[in-house]
Amino acid sequence: METEGPETSAGSTAAGPRRRDRRGRGQRGPAVQPLTADHRPPRPWSRRERFDRILLDVVNDIDVRWSDRLGLVEYAVEDTPQLPDDWDSGRVPLSSLVRGSGTTPTRLVVFRRPLEHRAADRADLEASVLTIVVEQVAELLGIEPHEVDPRYPADPD
Repeated sequence: METEGPETSAGSTAAGPRRRDRRGRGQRGPAVQPLTADHRPPRPWSRRERFDRILLDVVNDIDVRWSDRLGLVEYAVEDTPQLPDDWDSGRVPLSSLVRGSGTTPTRLVVFRRPLEHRAADRADLEASVLTIVVEQVAELLGIEPHEVDPRYPADPD
């Protein structure tokens, strides 16, 4: 007769069931993920998708307010600016504004990676995107940035 504890059919001893906690770190992640409509687990947003959502929110707010004066403006996001080999400035552009003429729309491009690099957290990134877009739209309209969006801080006089 053996003196070891009784075993169950699953291979665990009477002291407790065998768990997948091999290294003592506890349960890792949720046991069950919620399913989407097509029965796949939801995919977390990528950094690019998060940035696009931030820019879209800012642009929608400004476009509602100023669409009658802005005319046709294309907003775009690029990862990084294409700099010429002889770029001596030492500063990386955060956006690009190309004024339209005739039927060609004005194009405002925001560069994602330089802004993400400068931001400490999401709130800082949102503030940076707001600042860039408001300043560029203010330049297009020929008005002060704090007039474009009330969230932009007015210059103390």
